[in-house]
Amino acid sequence: MAESCIVGLFLFIVVLASHGIVELEASHQVYRNLQTVQSTNQPYRTGYHFQPPKNWINGLMVYKGLYHLFYQYNPQGAVWGHIVWAHSTSKDLVNWTPHEPAIFPSQPGDINGCWSGSATILPGGKPAMLYTGIDPKHSQVQNLAVPKNLSDPFLREWVKSPKNPLMQPTAQNQINASSFRDPTTAWLGPDKKWRVLIGSKINRQGLAILFKSKDFVNWVQAPTPLRSAQGTGMWECPDFYPVQLRGRNGVDTSLNAPSVKHVLKVSLDDTKHDVYTIGQYDSTRDVYVPDKGSVENDSGLRYDYGKYYASKTFLDSIKNRRVLCGWLNESSSVADDIKKGWAGVHAIPRQIWLDKSGKQLIQWPVVEIEKLRANHVSLPSKLLKGGSVVEVSGVTASQADVDISFEISGFEKAQVLNPSWTNPQLLCSQKGASAKGNLGPFGLLALASKGLSEYTAVFFRIFKGQNRYVVLMCSDQSRSPIPHLKPFSISSQRLDLLVSVSTDPP
Repeated sequence: MAESCIVGLFLFIVVLASHGIVELEASHQVYRNLQTVQSTNQPYRTGYHFQPPKNWINGLMVYKGLYHLFYQYNPQGAVWGHIVWAHSTSKDLVNWTPHEPAIFPSQPGDINGCWSGSATILPGGKPAMLYTGIDPKHSQVQNLAVPKNLSDPFLREWVKSPKNPLMQPTAQNQINASSFRDPTTAWLGPDKKWRVLIGSKINRQGLAILFKSKDFVNWVQAPTPLRSAQGTGMWECPDFYPVQLRGRNGVDTSLNAPSVKHVLKVSLDDTKHDVYTIGQYDSTRDVYVPDKGSVENDSGLRYDYGKYYASKTFLDSIKNRRVLCGWLNESSSVADDIKKGWAGVHAIPRQIWLDKSGKQLIQWPVVEIEKLRANHVSLPSKLLKGGSVVEVSGVTASQADVDISFEISGFEKAQVLNPSWTNPQLLCSQKGASAKGNLGPFGLLALASKGLSEYTAVFFRIFKGQNRYVVLMCSDQSRSPIPHLKPFSISSQRLDLLVSVSTDPP
């Protein structure tokens, strides 16, 4: 029964491969319950992901030592609509203090809703918000708001520009009035003009429309988009930022030098996936060109293969890192959302940097999340054979942080990776936790019932590629206890490793 799986979490280490084919040693396993406060009458709420007390939700910045999270919020219910910008602050990206909404409909340029946008820190340390509003004609237009009192570190009051809207569709610019939204963080070009991207489309062509400004108020559309791609549909929530070729430190959004590459992330409205490319930005011509071999559609690189959308990065000047935050939407129905009184959570913030290969991004939960760890439970190293299941006793919370490493031998027995297997999510669905293989599946069964009639499997498979081994990491929610658990926090992804396989943190 579902309730028993929530009240008591059972965690198992499992090897589901054929008997005698694989042996592995699970070592240095550490399990920690997370110190959280969770309402007993809302057992399905998250305890350490950001989430307001109730209703429907859908950017981050740093000011005077505080992290500020602004997010789309419906104060009237657990469904989409009546959107305002809610506001919370934190000293550590983990514990949040809510404030009154920062931006709400009050001008013609946003009278029908205040949608997504981004923060930019102007010279002198002054924050500015560009955001999409819906005007009386239901056209999507871009607006500006700035803090009323710069001495207030909590930035509790915001003032809108009297010149709003600053960017809007017209007959001359031929912008689609229903597909013109989500301004990025702005950056300065070599001509000292600000630049910002707005997501759009023309038919099935996705666009990152570029605007320029000398003063952050009067904006002029560039002759051509920064980038576009046929067959991708609407580009929502674009994000454009530099990453260092070496090292993990974040760099200012305006930096363009031989020491960096640029990332263009777009949220594909058709599939609700966040995809990105890595490439070069010509700041003189205002052209972004993805590296050779990049895929600019849903088959390309993704931040996350689960329910992860409308993500945004920001430069954390406190710890000199770039941090990624995204929105998680459940698989529950609207009726279920209304019944439980809330919908949507934010993912744990992640630090993000460029892999040493220069071909993909690396991400890891911010270190601050570890301060929630408590009630340490450990398991000695064990030799696991195919078909074995070992229960980890002592984990009683419904949310736990798990550190585990697998030491594996017998790589020569790995199944050969078919060259046609290019879609990791499809491969995970075809080779679920119950499908036996040579090296795998092995991993964890979380939120499991006593008799294992219900569980959520998080597992790995190892394949032999050409001159390398490939690790497939999956979650199988086909036996998860209730629909609300479908957006499990670990989802399928493929990790390509050249010589050896490691599950150690980066």
